[in-house]
Amino acid sequence: MESPRKQSVACPRCGNSDPRAFGWKGGVPYCRKCLPFSGKSAEKRAGEIAEPHLELKYSLSEEQAAVSKKLVANFIRGVDSLVYAVCGAGKTELSYGVIACALSKGMQVGFALPRRDVVIELCERIKDAFPRNKVVAVYGGHSEVLEGDIVILTTHQLFRYERYFDLLVMDEIDAFPFKGDPVLHAFYERSVKGRSVLLTATPSKELIAAYSSPGREVLELRTRFHRHPMPVPGISYVPSPMKALRIGSRLRFYQKEGRPCLVFVPSKADSERLFLQLRPFFPRGSFVHSEDPLREEKIRRFKKRQLDYLVTTSVLERGVTVEGLHVIVADADRESIYDAAALIQIAGRAGRKASCPGGDVLFLCEKKTASMEAAIAEIRRSNEFLLKLP
Repeated sequence: MESPRKQSVACPRCGNSDPRAFGWKGGVPYCRKCLPFSGKSAEKRAGEIAEPHLELKYSLSEEQAAVSKKLVANFIRGVDSLVYAVCGAGKTELSYGVIACALSKGMQVGFALPRRDVVIELCERIKDAFPRNKVVAVYGGHSEVLEGDIVILTTHQLFRYERYFDLLVMDEIDAFPFKGDPVLHAFYERSVKGRSVLLTATPSKELIAAYSSPGREVLELRTRFHRHPMPVPGISYVPSPMKALRIGSRLRFYQKEGRPCLVFVPSKADSERLFLQLRPFFPRGSFVHSEDPLREEKIRRFKKRQLDYLVTTSVLERGVTVEGLHVIVADADRESIYDAAALIQIAGRAGRKASCPGGDVLFLCEKKTASMEAAIAEIRRSNEFLLKLP
């Protein structure tokens, strides 16, 4: 008779079927892959969902409005949507119409993102847009209240919501840690009982192919909401020992302009090391990375212009909008960190405000990489759409 440990087992929560990822206790298997995801599950709402009253302090552009209407139409006819929108297109705002549609039908809405700091920020924006509805944020260390008309949550918290959402909007689907994590993908699939809307500026070819099939549709928005082009990155060849000096010369220039700068580096150690080199000459700055306990406070000070620059890891490659921002990538040729998608996202931090739609994006490197070339080519392709607008 076959040993129970050698029998084929599939986890009902995450779909894992790798026997090496199972443990056994009392002859009963348990999955090590999703074991860390434990805690109470959300309960179905007892009361009625409030009728939405969408309040926007601005108007959508013609291109945004067209995509927004298409999302609503797709939702009504039972079609899932993938929104392929350039960085700075206003992807979040595109989803407000379909969210309002779902709420008006008494349906449960979720909005999921990979990172907690973006969840916190988005929760406040959604509350402003839907003042009559109960909006809750759910993320690690903040999961006491799980139920609301609209649940804004990290992708890690989706395990609490089995067959729960009539509409689930997923942003930054190409970002760490959701990208390439089969457990989180399984939680996403498991949480949706209705329709989904995926938002991304850098979809993979596989994802586009998957959504070019019956019951799904790819919607493109290749222009920023303010109709200005994305800044095209420049490449500067600099030997490693000279990079701090080159960065310092740019920071000096940006200080004279009175404009802030994000300096991207590959690792946490790099962020602290480079900041120590810059601090004697540029004291109005700091560094941030994922394990920095003061990260949120530093970002807040940077946005308020109390800091001239931040040396950062990829933790700030998304979800950051600062007026007049310049961007430097210190080791852009480190392809293990900076693939084309990451470089596009980083470049997309510049020029996001209509009041200041331009900005420098500078790739420092010792050699040009295929990822750098692909990122620049894609940004130029998106900018070409502007020439076709009336």
